[in-house]
Amino acid sequence: QVRLVESGGGLVQPGGSLRLSCAASGFSFSNYAMSWYRQAPGKERGLVAQIGSTGGITNYADSVKGRFTISRDNAKNMMFLQMNTLKPEDTAVYYCTVPTLRFWGQGTQVTVSS
Repeated sequence: QVRLVESGGGLVQPGGSLRLSCAASGFSFSNYAMSWYRQAPGKERGLVAQIGSTGGITNYADSVKGRFTISRDNAKNMMFLQMNTLKPEDTAVYYCTVPTLRFWGQGTQVTVSS
């Protein structure tokens, strides 16, 4: 059974940092590219970052480039999103995804507010 368990979301002030984690099980994690998406209320779900199966290739949305870092630890079946210099517009539900399996995590809320 494919399972993605997300953690690390919460409330943070502008300029602060959070680290999101995604624990994967039920599939050969190291063989799959992974992605983080986010969706704010009333807005379309958008790609935040993606990472190749080995972690050697990464891509970022322009809005987060230079502030967010995607990474993975295949030995632990985990993916991470380090979010620095957070802005109010980063407020959204963040989802861990396995695009080729069409499988999504449950999402974790990130709120950036004073």
